[in-house]
Order: sequence, then C-alpha cells, then structure tokens
Amino acid sequence: MLMYPQINPIALQLGPVAIHWYGLTYLAAFGLFYFLASRRLQHEPFRSVSVPSPWTRRDVEDILFLGVMGVVIGGRLGYCLFYKPGYYLSHPLEVFFVWQGGMSFHGGLLGVIGAMVWYAHSRRRPFWQVMDFVAPCVPTGLAAGRVGNFINGELWGRSASPDLPWGMVFPQSGSMLPRHPSQVYQFLMEGLLLFALLWLYARKPRLERRVSAVFLMGYGFFRFVAEYFREPDDFLGLLALNMSMGQWLCVPMLAFGAWLYWSAGRKAVPGR
Repeated sequence: MLMYPQINPIALQLGPVAIHWYGLTYLAAFGLFYFLASRRLQHEPFRSVSVPSPWTRRDVEDILFLGVMGVVIGGRLGYCLFYKPGYYLSHPLEVFFVWQGGMSFHGGLLGVIGAMVWYAHSRRRPFWQVMDFVAPCVPTGLAAGRVGNFINGELWGRSASPDLPWGMVFPQSGSMLPRHPSQVYQFLMEGLLLFALLWLYARKPRLERRVSAVFLMGYGFFRFVAEYFREPDDFLGLLALNMSMGQWLCVPMLAFGAWLYWSAGRKAVPGR
C-alpha cells in the first residue's frame, strides 16, 4: 500500500500572499475550457450558425466569464443547501466564508445552467444549443478539480483491502488504514474518460439536446459509481438505501439526462 505524500497545499508564498494549488487547479480548469471551447467553434452546427449571429471567440469569453460566476456562486450555495442546511441557517454569514472551503459540483452545475439561461436569452440563442456547445468542454475542468482535492488530501476514499496495490493511507483521515484514492478514480472517470467519450460524440452533428443529455447521464453514472469508493461526509454518513448524498444528487441527473435524450429523438420525428 502507498502513503499519501503530504503535499504542501500552498504552491507559492509571496510575503503575506499565499497561492494555493487548489486555486491554480481552478485556473487550469478555466484555461482548458477556453482552449476546448475555441476548438468547439469548428464543430457543427456552431461553425455554420449565422442566426442571430455567428459563433465567435467573443461568445467563448462571455460564456467563460458567466460560467465562472455560476460555478463559484452555485457551488458554494449548493454545498450550504445540500450538505449543511441546518448549520448555515443558524450561521448565515458563514455562507460567504468561501476560504473555509465547501463547494458542491451539483450546486455549481445549477449555477452554470442559470448563467447559460441568462446568456442564451441575452444573445437570443437557443438554450440547448448553448448547453450542447458547453458540455464537452466541462469534464477536463472537473479533472483539474480532482487534482486539487488530491493535493489537499481531502475527499479520501473508503477503507480498502490491504492487498490493493494502490491502496493509500491518508493520515489526516484519523486512521492508518489503506483507503481507495477516490480522488484519482474521479479524475479518471468523471474527468478524462467522460471527456474522451463526450468529445468524440460531440464532434459529429447530433440532435439538439443530446450532447447535453450524454453529459448528464455520463457524469451521473460515473459519479454514482465513484461514490461507492469515496468516504461519505462524516456529518451526513449514508442516507436512505445506503446511498450517499452525492449518489442521491446523481439520481435526478440520470433521470433527466435519459428523458432529455429520448425527448430529443421524439421531437425530431415529423408530426410529433
């Protein structure tokens, strides 16, 4: 078994200013989005759209700016509402204490969706066209975030068999038992594998809404599986049916993604 390397979470110290690796992974995520979204402009139908206006790098920049706001605001509010609603209702000002940590992917997703609703309305673009443009550019950012989780030594996995070759001891977990490096599992599944599958799928013209649907189903499935190896939050534990909060939040993602994929095909049938 392996020992967690105890990486210093501070990448660079400049006097009183500390630059954290976790913050740098967010910057990497946004940089990867910009690069991939710029490439996405060459995919159909975005290369051929002319109404109300052609897709350009300006669209990428505007979407990135709004997406960052959606991730930060939605991710923080989602964590407070989904994971610790009672605590933050009693300590409302601490909702703004982002330096204490606490972000939720599912909240960030809702924040991004809200930002894209505003963007689509303000630019008079079809909402699902915007979401289909964005979806394949997201998984690499999720992968970068999991790298930040690993560097911080947080969100470690459940106890693993001592025979597991890559089982890792996280001393900060309070025990010296080998654990699944669940951050690595999520990096590989929700990040790299989902990106590869979604990018290949989205390179060819698809029915509107189906790229978004594949993202929702793909992320929901991979996250649901990964949660079986990730230690549940100690203040929540396992919920009904021995499922974690992360798994329960994936259930509506999977259901909505399946409905979205089906309804896209149904809408394309003449007379429907």
